[in-house]
Amino acid sequence: MAAGLRILVPVKRVIDYAIKPRVNKAKTGVETAGVKHSMNPFDELSVEEAVRLRERVNPAVDEILALSAGPAKAQDVLRTAMAMGADRSIHIDVAEDADAGGPEPLAVAKLLQKVAQEEKSDIVILGKQSIDDDAGQTGQMLAGLLGWPQATQASKVEIKEQDGGRVAEVTKEVDGGTETVRAKLPLIITTDLRLNEPRYASLPNIMKAKKKPMEKKKLSDYGIELQRRMRTVRVEEPPERKGGGKVEDVDGMIGRLKELGAL
Repeated sequence: MAAGLRILVPVKRVIDYAIKPRVNKAKTGVETAGVKHSMNPFDELSVEEAVRLRERVNPAVDEILALSAGPAKAQDVLRTAMAMGADRSIHIDVAEDADAGGPEPLAVAKLLQKVAQEEKSDIVILGKQSIDDDAGQTGQMLAGLLGWPQATQASKVEIKEQDGGRVAEVTKEVDGGTETVRAKLPLIITTDLRLNEPRYASLPNIMKAKKKPMEKKKLSDYGIELQRRMRTVRVEEPPERKGGGKVEDVDGMIGRLKELGAL
């Protein structure tokens, strides 16, 4: 009987999606002090999909491992992931830098490469992007570093036994329809918003998550250095939108558009 799947799910602590970001006084980034943070919404989808794969029973899932790289407060999102159904977690301690932000996508991809190899992961499921930097690069870089196939922006995931191995069929939405790709495991999957609806962590599961193992490590444990390749020059609020004007009739609208050079 084939061994069960080992799924790695990276999660990131970001400013809560319901909070309107504010540019800090130095104009080097957004203000993070005293602002509510939560798990990146796309990563919530990833945790939920990993748990749903386990609930489908076939193929069996042996372990769901959640991982986050960030300050001590990142442990909160790991506890949330374990309350949703992850078995254990790894916290990579990375000092918070309000100006530089978190680790860049390439550094994260190199870290995940090491963890996936060490943990013998069969699937890595991660959000297609994080809502703080919107880079959308980590999954693709990770696939390149590992030499694994990738299925991006998934809206449906199915894992099947085929010819003595395991094959994933992943569907994503494209302009005017859907596209389905098939690949053998191991595989990188990035998640899109229509993949599922994440469950709320129940109080009993939140209490159980406190007893689940959380391993604490550093980047140096994996031979990774936090090297900056980009520098944020300036961050500014978008210009305020000017109010519109009213016209009496169609002729007035056409005249006004001509004045503005739109016609």
